[in-house]
Amino acid sequence: MSRIVAGPFNRVEGDLEIALDIQNGKVDSAEVNSTLYRGFEQIMLGKAPLDALVYTPRICGICSVTQSVAAARALADCMGIEMPRNGQLATNLILANENMTDLLTHFYLFFMPDFARDLYADKPWFAEISNRFKATSGSATAVMLPARAVFLHLMGLMAGKWPHTLTIQPDGSARAIDRAERIRVVTIISAFRKFLESELFGDNLDTINSLSSIDELNAWQASKSWDHSDFTRFLHISEELELHKLGKGPGNFLSYGAYPLTEGHLFAPGQLIKGKRTDVTISAVTEDHAHSWLTPLSAPVNPMQGETTPDLDNDNAYSWCKSPRLDNHVMETGAIARQMLNRNPLIEALVAANGANVHSRIVARLLELASVIPAMQTWAKAIDPSAPFRHETKLPDSARGIGLVEAARGSLGHWIEIKKGKISQYQIVAPTSWNFSPRDSFGIPGALEQALEGAPVRPGETEPVAVQHIVRSFDPCMACTVH
Repeated sequence: MSRIVAGPFNRVEGDLEIALDIQNGKVDSAEVNSTLYRGFEQIMLGKAPLDALVYTPRICGICSVTQSVAAARALADCMGIEMPRNGQLATNLILANENMTDLLTHFYLFFMPDFARDLYADKPWFAEISNRFKATSGSATAVMLPARAVFLHLMGLMAGKWPHTLTIQPDGSARAIDRAERIRVVTIISAFRKFLESELFGDNLDTINSLSSIDELNAWQASKSWDHSDFTRFLHISEELELHKLGKGPGNFLSYGAYPLTEGHLFAPGQLIKGKRTDVTISAVTEDHAHSWLTPLSAPVNPMQGETTPDLDNDNAYSWCKSPRLDNHVMETGAIARQMLNRNPLIEALVAANGANVHSRIVARLLELASVIPAMQTWAKAIDPSAPFRHETKLPDSARGIGLVEAARGSLGHWIEIKKGKISQYQIVAPTSWNFSPRDSFGIPGALEQALEGAPVRPGETEPVAVQHIVRSFDPCMACTVH
């Protein structure tokens, strides 16, 4: 048995380090270390409740809108209110703008450049992939970044700025748009859809969304040349490298539900534990400090009673991240969880065949891009510029609230308690906290730690490429993890 410490990882938001125990050329066990403590939960204490809308977006520069939405929903829960329909539509559009930008950026700038490494120079596809995806110089960057920039114009129109917008409020959106601006929003989304159809998929999004089985996906792929589009390029590489055998997760999935309107969510909420699908039991969410540099707990606690106090004297600790659990179960969250809970037939088939793995996680992300963009077009057209975008509502002096939202990387929750007009408790459980947690009090590894077990390690590798593929398949945001 030998041990290597991989990290810090490049092309990862924030700081990450992983200790790997290697035996017989494979990872025997892993310890995932979120190395940076930040303390946002202490910063919030004693502040005016609405200050959460200013502070929490600063947790992260690439998913700040998600933090805004979670904070706004926690405050709305304290108020007992619901946004007007225009507020719901505007919030969904702003959130989806950020989430889809994140999914696109992950695929093109974080994940695919790993296959342009010289390590794969002997592969027949290498020259094409290197020319297309090599970091900073690949041809994909030259077309993706301008499309991304134009798409983010929606954020400027509807949210004023990005990151750290203050437009999203508990009672709706503070930025009403007129009819001319609505037309511009529709045009921006349509232009981004054209980019996805021409470059990423090489096909109409309706066709991609109609793929409902592995056989249909394989038949669609076989009808194209392997380098027909960036999606077919990925599918070809994944097949060649057998990415479906790499990075199998715990098999339990969590989604708080994405893009709600009064009539329901675009992606349904729920939990899937040991094959049993139920509503989310939010009261069963706990955080465990057993292997964290935080004040020890006598038992895991719900975030509403949680503490976040640094303590370096825990001899069993190896991470600043807590260990979130749902009814003591390790959960995977993210696009694949959303699509499993929403019963996407293709993702259900992929998971049934080989579990949540590197291949199925990436396919789930790309399918989400294909399905959310048409929904954004519908939401934009449904906005009524003559109707209100928010309600004016006062906060109570004392209240408790929970704000749940789906970020690009998965389920995000904010728990708030207000006493005498000030924040007395604030706890955050981020998507990467779920996926990159350390072991819990029972010694059970987190989702990534489980996914890394069995990963191949080539002789002489100090940062095994298989490990990097698995890590990036989760698209970690370490800044949010340790908030």
